[in-house]
This record gives sequence, C-alpha cells and structure tokens, in this order.
Amino acid sequence: MSAPTKVRTAPVGRVSPPGEANAILSPTRGAAFPRPRSVRPLSVRSRAELRALQRATLAITMNPLTRAHRTARTLSDGTPARAAAARVAKANDRLTALERLEIYNRMYWFRVLDSLHEDCPGLRAALGERRFLRLAEAFLEKYPSEYWTLRDLPQRLARFIREEPRWTAPHTALCEDIARFEWAQVEVYDGAARPVFTVDDLLGADPAKLRLALQPYLQLLDLRYPVDDYLIAIRKREALLRGDASNAPTVLRRHRDSKVPRPRRAPCWIAVHRHDGKIYFKRLDPAAFQVLAALRAGRTLERALAAGIPRARKPREDWAAPVQGWFRSWMELGWFCRR
Repeated sequence: MSAPTKVRTAPVGRVSPPGEANAILSPTRGAAFPRPRSVRPLSVRSRAELRALQRATLAITMNPLTRAHRTARTLSDGTPARAAAARVAKANDRLTALERLEIYNRMYWFRVLDSLHEDCPGLRAALGERRFLRLAEAFLEKYPSEYWTLRDLPQRLARFIREEPRWTAPHTALCEDIARFEWAQVEVYDGAARPVFTVDDLLGADPAKLRLALQPYLQLLDLRYPVDDYLIAIRKREALLRGDASNAPTVLRRHRDSKVPRPRRAPCWIAVHRHDGKIYFKRLDPAAFQVLAALRAGRTLERALAAGIPRARKPREDWAAPVQGWFRSWMELGWFCRR
C-alpha cells in the first residue's frame, strides 16, 4: 500500500459555520470580549522575559476552544483569557487583544484536528466521525502537541485510548490496535535504514554467537484484531468514493451508504515494512514473530530460534523447512541489517 502523506486540505473537526471565520474580523466582535481594565504588558528585555512571553502566548493559542468554536473565557489554569491576552498583544481599532489571539487559537485547533483526521482513517471508520472528533479533542487536551512536526502527533494516541477507554468503549481493544497499526505506518514511512545484512556476512558465523539486527523502520505488532485487512478495505472504499475506482453514480451512492464492518477478534501478528519506498503489511506465523522479536531484543540466532520454535506443537525437526523459508524471505526483503 502507498505511504501516508502529510498533505493537508480543508480543516475538519471543529469546522466553523459559514461566515463565522470572517465574522471574527468584524469590528463589532468587541462585545464578545470586553476590553480588560489596565493590565501591564509583558516586557522583553532578556531571554528569560522572551521565554515568558512565548509561554504566555502559547497558553492562549493552545487553550481548548468552546463548543461554539470560540476562545474560552478562562485558561486551563483559571486565568481570565482577556487579561492574559492583554499581557501579550495590543488591541487595534477593530479587535481586542483577545480577539486577535483568538484567530491563532482557532487556527491551531483546526490544524491539529485536521492532521489527526487525515492520519487516522481506521479510527474514524471504527468510531464514526462524531465520536472520533470527541476522542481527538480529549486526546489533544491531555497530550497537547510538543513536536516541531505534525508527523509525531498521533504517537501517544494508543496510550491515551488505553488510559481513558470511555472515549472508545465498547470497542477500546480494537481502537487501540488500530491506533498502534496506523502509528506503525508513520514510523515505517520515514524510519531509518541501515546497510543490509547479506549472505556473505553469514560465512563462517557461529549460530551460537551470531546476533542479527533488524532494520530500525521494521515494526512488529502482536494484535488482537486483524486490522490490516480492515484498513485495506477502508482505503479501497475511500478510493471508490473519490472516483478512483469507478465514476458510475449508482455504484458510488451504494458504497457511500455502506460501511466496512468492524473486524471480529482474532489474534494477528504483523510486520509493517517498506520496500521501494512503499509501505506493506506482512502476516507472520506466531513462531516467526517470536523469533524476530527475540532478535530485536538482542538475542543470538540460536537463542532466538529457541524462543520461537518451542511454542509450536510440531517437533523441532519439522521446522527446518519453514524456518529456512522465513529467513530467505526476510533476507530478500532486506529486514536484517549490520550491527
């Protein structure tokens, strides 16, 4: 499958009603945020004071919006928003200081919600748009962005789902698996790659001492649901709705009204990897997954094989051909790298 992109389009999530985005610039909006009494603005005469100004501005910019998509009257710490704004911005002939900062407050929230909306198609499908929006808002309030790039925004989403299951119940386990799977694709897309380990590197190696390293971008997931098939079905449906697969109106209407059913619980072991710049999913035998996990943990080849094969019911001698097939495939895909 193709790699996820970071191209953003129109804002989603807390989208303003028609005309509201421009209404904020109206000179009559001052009634919403009366001008505060005299407040001493922050001065910037040192680096410490500059940092204080930046933090004060950031506190307003990242403060959660109200349900009406407006800046809240108080900040998270209880400080009146208009007094806080007067310390970092000046009013002009049309807008109060808070109204000016409200523009950035709304831009911030629309942007990060838009980013999560694009990066999490599986979660949106499993929860529906409204429940996903509530989940995204609650997540960003607890774990606001601390990164210089939107790429890293969803990395703690699976953790949040596990910590606060009320946002995803009764599908919390499924949603956690989906969040892990979707984040794994982000890491695979631009994760580091090291020089590939070749057959020549095996010459004369002792299995009892040989340690094989896995490519940093390779992601190993032990999941409770087959979310790989679920995500593939969702992407196919979205491609059809975009007209990529068919332009027939009757076909599009039929698929627009249909939803991809949530997968039933079934253990699933998946390797998410890339090849020639594209992301792929590969199902793994449970024993093969244990071998790879042991190699990643730094065990020798001999101990990694011992960690995986005893979990199977077949005698160890019956595993020679399958194990050879695994390693042949993994070598061809370039999963092993030099330590």
